Amino acid sequence: MSKYDGLFRHLSQAAGTVEISFDSIEEILGVSLPASARRYPAWWSNSGGTHVQATAWMAAGYRTEDVDVAGGRVRFVPDGGAEGLGEMKQAKFNAKQAIKSEAATVKKPFRHPAWGALKGMITILPGVDLAAPAFAEWKELYGEDE
Repeated sequence: MSKYDGLFRHLSQAAGTVEISFDSIEEILGVSLPASARRYPAWWSNSGGTHVQATAWMAAGYRTEDVDVAGGRVRFVPDGGAEGLGEMKQAKFNAKQAIKSEAATVKKPFRHPAWGALKGMITILPGVDLAAPAFAEWKELYGEDE
């Protein structure tokens, strides 16, 4: 569990651009931001993996833009990857409701009326060769000798 999970949750529920003050972020997190966050714009860089805070907003699908350390504000914009290829996040998905509606519309697979007609045990009489050709002309058609 990261110190910045609260920011991740907040941004995950947001849609579109989010402009927020440092004080509001501290309220969301429940702890104070480090002093370097209020002094250096580099603290807000989008370098995930090395910075836990950046990993939080990048995992939520956002990147920082227009960091104003003097004014104590930052803007998070949706990160769509390459320009023109990204999409906004979908609305919140209610899994329980989807399962209920899907269960009501699920149809049984179509089965042919003869389905199961040969169900059970089949007895093969002595002397019957299941691998023998079905037609007597087999040998003539394919030129096979016994």
